[in-house]
Amino acid sequence: MSYYLPLAAFIALVFVAASSGALFQPGEWYANLNKPSWTPPNWLFPVAWSVLYLLIAIAGWKVWQVEGIKTALIVWGISLLINMSWSYIMFERKEIGVALVDLILLWISIVAFMVLAWPASQTATYLFIPYLMWVSIAGALNFSVWRLNP
Repeated sequence: MSYYLPLAAFIALVFVAASSGALFQPGEWYANLNKPSWTPPNWLFPVAWSVLYLLIAIAGWKVWQVEGIKTALIVWGISLLINMSWSYIMFERKEIGVALVDLILLWISIVAFMVLAWPASQTATYLFIPYLMWVSIAGALNFSVWRLNP
């Protein structure tokens, strides 16, 4: 039981980060923005993020098991904070350009975690690949929305 308690803590931390998406939702403003034709359907976002948040929690837990709280895990936490702020910036403040900068910083922090986590847990690095791919798509979407809505 105590083996999985830290995993539960990581899942709880990630759940707190995920709750920002529930607090700051797209709403009417986002629905009325011009978006590219390749925009994923609305139902896909909560499904994708649910899977990704679970992978993020497991990756953090795997690194913590090997090395505790060191640089990789600190970057993991910073990445989570950057992730949390995007929904607020985009949907509450309606700052499309600032949200894009946030996504760029998130992308950089994901890559940094992957590089730093590799020596401790290759599994953690592999678990972040879908996250990196999704944030890359999200960044392209954010950029397109920013360009289409001057």
